[in-house]
Amino acid sequence: MFIGIIFLIIGLFAIVVAFRQRKDRLWFILLAIITLLLSWNQAGTYARHQSYHEKNIMSTKVITRVDSSASKTAKSLVSKNSKLARTLSSRSSSLKKEASDLHLSIAKSQSNANKTSSTPSTNQTELATKQYDGQQTIKVNQNDPEFSNADLSTSRGAWQTYGNLDNRNRVSAANALLNKSLMPKTERESLDVDPTGWHNKRTNNGWLYNRCHLIGYQLTGQNNNAKNLMTGTRSLNDPEMTTYENEVAAYVKENKKNYVRYRVTPVFRGTELVARGIHMEGQSIGSNAVHFNVYIFNIESGYTINYQTGTSVKK
Repeated sequence: MFIGIIFLIIGLFAIVVAFRQRKDRLWFILLAIITLLLSWNQAGTYARHQSYHEKNIMSTKVITRVDSSASKTAKSLVSKNSKLARTLSSRSSSLKKEASDLHLSIAKSQSNANKTSSTPSTNQTELATKQYDGQQTIKVNQNDPEFSNADLSTSRGAWQTYGNLDNRNRVSAANALLNKSLMPKTERESLDVDPTGWHNKRTNNGWLYNRCHLIGYQLTGQNNNAKNLMTGTRSLNDPEMTTYENEVAAYVKENKKNYVRYRVTPVFRGTELVARGIHMEGQSIGSNAVHFNVYIFNIESGYTINYQTGTSVKK
């Protein structure tokens, strides 16, 4: 802008001189025109600069306004997200509590189910005190199984459970609702679990002891399961237990809808490592095709067994 003013002054001065002098008037007029044009050009440049500056200011204002609006929107979104997060957190805590209550309820139901299905009503201590008098298998409760209505429910379908080993590693009761679906489809492998009191020896008929399955392999396919194996005499295993197992297996195989409630409880006396006998119960669902409640003595003819240790001597 300052240069433009200088050009304007020079131009005006050239005009004044041109009117006073005749000799070089043409040159002064030409100088006046050139300086006026330069002054005009400087004025235009200044005007364009001002216009651009004003536009920048307006643009800055617009951007500032836009930024301000965006900031408000962002703050609003943050606030909404915060509220949503608090809502979700509250809902999550509620769901976790509901899940916890549900798990607790299921656990209580399972605990109650185990209480009603794992232990027979007959006093096992009384069975343990019974003495063998020549009959290896005897009836219990007039041969009527001691299952409750809940025990006989098929609402869960076929199932099997095995009690935990006690503090002496002895087996406890095994329970099942047997069905064809549980039966194995492969041959049984050899056993390598040594149950408590396992001191085996050869006899005239083979071996004194067998690793006896509480629930036979042919019924569930359970094999090297320490919770399903006990030290039992050869005669206890076969023919005594096998007779009832075969009866159950034959019924279950007849129809895929056939169910048998089954419970086998080893009976120990005090701290002895070898069971005095086996308490077996079986009841077909919806019929008495399978119906038994028996106690089988864990004895072997011609041998005296030390039930505390599992050792034995020939009579």
